[in-house]
Amino acid sequence: MQAFTRGYRGLSVIMVVNSDRIFTVGTMVAGLLAGAFVGSSLMGH
Repeated sequence: MQAFTRGYRGLSVIMVVNSDRIFTVGTMVAGLLAGAFVGSSLMGH
């Protein structure tokens, strides 16, 4: 149980440290998907 608790704490620290990177990647993916959707709508496919 202690190992699980330590692992969970370690994961939360990694998420806090990398949250801006995760947000940036998520924003890029959302932008690419939105661009693909708009592009396919304009092309009429």
